[in-house]
Amino acid sequence: MKIHALQHSALNTLGSIEEYIRTRNHSLESTRFYKTTNPPAPGSFDLLIIMGGPMGIYDYEENPWLRDEKAFIKQAIGAGKPVLGICLGAQMLADVLGARVYENRHREMGWFPVRAIAAESKPEILKGLPEEITVFHWHSRTFDTPAGAVHLFRSEGCKNQGFIYEGRVVAFQFHPEATDERIRSMIGRFGLEIGDGLYMQKKEEMLGQERYLAETKEFMFKLLDVFEKMVHSSMPEDI
Repeated sequence: MKIHALQHSALNTLGSIEEYIRTRNHSLESTRFYKTTNPPAPGSFDLLIIMGGPMGIYDYEENPWLRDEKAFIKQAIGAGKPVLGICLGAQMLADVLGARVYENRHREMGWFPVRAIAAESKPEILKGLPEEITVFHWHSRTFDTPAGAVHLFRSEGCKNQGFIYEGRVVAFQFHPEATDERIRSMIGRFGLEIGDGLYMQKKEEMLGQERYLAETKEFMFKLLDVFEKMVHSSMPEDI
């Protein structure tokens, strides 16, 4: 599987996604729109992953490249590509699909549970994944569920933690790719943003959570396996 990642700063690494790609022998390329104006053609990759970042999705004055990235994401969705957006990436997907992105009532920073939304028919992509899982959060914004999308997860501090669109475009406000190293780097760079709040943990509570790290890694791997099956099922058979 050919995976292409959109990254928005040196800090926002792929976390456990890199391990998945390495152990499954997939290929990885990446684009940083703040450095280039030459994105790949949608036909050159099988899965698009949009990572997080410190900027807001409407910060066009400081980051004019955001418009180009959104146009690229829209093109990839229109081409029928499976897409995964994480944190800022989820907000980008919501915006591209016509939904509102705005400040959430609460900041969520640390490990807090998300719960699957009860539905008569469970989306295929969630089958085999837990109904509730404690995941890492680092955000102040949220989004509305786009028209035609299915609401996937919620938490006590944030109603919209994820959605799926057309069975192949998945957005998570939380960080299923989190590793201890990744969390340490976020604290080192943005630790001054941590304050008091219902859903804001102290730095020491965020680190060394081996059980949560193992569970979110398993969640991330299972989800990427679903994407891999989706990609293979869409490939034409040899004649």
